[in-house]
Amino acid sequence: MHTSIKLIISFLVLPLLFVLAFTAHAKDKQNINIAYLSLEQVLPPPASILDIPIKDWGVPGAELAIADNNTTGKFTGQSFSLKSFAVPANGNVAEVFEKSISGRFDYLLLALPAQQLLAVADSPKAKDMLLFNVASSDDSLRGAQCRSHVLHVIPSRAMRADALAQYMVKKRWTKWFLVVGDAPEDILFAEALKRSIKHFGIEVVAEKTWEHHHDARRTAQSEMAVFTQIDDDYDVLVVADEFGQFGDYLDYRTWSARPVIGTQGLVATAWHPSHEQWGAIQIQNRFKEKTNRWMGEQDYAAYLAVRALGEAVVRSQSVVLQPVKDYLLSERFALQGYKGSPLSFRAWDGQLRQPILLAAPRSLVAVAPIEGFSHPKTELDSLGFDLPETQCKEGK
Repeated sequence: MHTSIKLIISFLVLPLLFVLAFTAHAKDKQNINIAYLSLEQVLPPPASILDIPIKDWGVPGAELAIADNNTTGKFTGQSFSLKSFAVPANGNVAEVFEKSISGRFDYLLLALPAQQLLAVADSPKAKDMLLFNVASSDDSLRGAQCRSHVLHVIPSRAMRADALAQYMVKKRWTKWFLVVGDAPEDILFAEALKRSIKHFGIEVVAEKTWEHHHDARRTAQSEMAVFTQIDDDYDVLVVADEFGQFGDYLDYRTWSARPVIGTQGLVATAWHPSHEQWGAIQIQNRFKEKTNRWMGEQDYAAYLAVRALGEAVVRSQSVVLQPVKDYLLSERFALQGYKGSPLSFRAWDGQLRQPILLAAPRSLVAVAPIEGFSHPKTELDSLGFDLPETQCKEGK
C-alpha cells in the first residue's frame, strides 16, 4: 500500500481507536466516595476583632483535592466525590456516623476532637473503613489510643514542639520561660513542650499558669508586665494558649524584651498564608480564588488526605480498602505537599511525616526539620514520636 495512503488511514483510524478505548474505559469508571464529618466547635470569644470566625475549615481543601483527583481520574478511570456532614455543637457525632455514613462510604475524613474521633473509630462499622484525622493534634491518638484504621494528616503536638525546639537550639535560645493557660488543650501542649525540652536539653528557668478568668484585653497593659516579671534571665517566652485567649497580648508587653514563641508569636504549623516556596504559591492562589480566604491548616490537612487517597488508588490500581491502605503505609508511597520533601505515613502510628513551618504572623521564618538534626531513616522522623518511643500497639 502506498505510504501516503497508510498515513491517511492512520490519521483516521488512530483517533477513532482512542475514542473507543476511552469510551470503554469510561464505562468501567470506578467511583470513590469520601465523607467528611465535622463537629461545630463552641469557642471562646476571639481575643481580637481581627479574628473573623470561619465555619467551613477543611471542606474547601478537600473539595480542591477532589477536583485535582478527578483531573487525573479522567485518564485513569476513577471518579472521586465528597459529601460533608456537619454536626451541631450539641449533636451526637456517633449517631450521625451510624445513620448517614457507615455502610455508604469506605473513606472518611474526621474533623473532630479526640474523644469524638475515638467514638467514631471504635464503632464496629468503622473498622471496615479508612479514617483520616484532619483536625486533632492530640498525641494520645498516635500513642496509647491509636487505632490501626486511623491515619493522622494533621501534625501532632509533639511534632510542633520538636520543630520549635530544634530552631531554638539552632539559635542557642535554650533558656525558656514557659507560660501555660489553664485549658486542657493548653496543658497537653505544655506536656509536648516538656517532652521536647527534655529531648533537646533545654532549660526551663520558670513556669507560670495564666488563668482564663482574667480578661487579657483589659489587663494586657497592666498585668502582662507584672505577670512576666521573674528573677531569672531567659532567652524566649514560650506560651501554650491553643484558643488564643491571652497569648497575643504577650508580645511587646513582657517585663523583659524577649521573643514569644509557641501557640502565638513564632508558631509551628503545617500551613501558613505566607508560605510561597516549592510551588505553594500556586495552591495558595487557587484556594484563595475558590474561597476568598487564605488556606488554613485544616484546609491543607483535608487537601492532603484526599490527595493521598487519590495517589494510593492510582498507584495501587485498586479502590479496595486493604490494598489502598497497604500502599499508603508502604515505603513506595510518596505525596508532594508543597513543602520541599515527599510526605509519607509512619507505619507504626499512622502519622503523616511532613515538614513543619515556623512562621511569624506575616512571614515564614524557617522550615523544620532544621539542618543539623539527623535521623537514620529520614530527618522528618526527628519530629514527633519515633518508632523506638511510640506507645501505639496497633501499628504495622
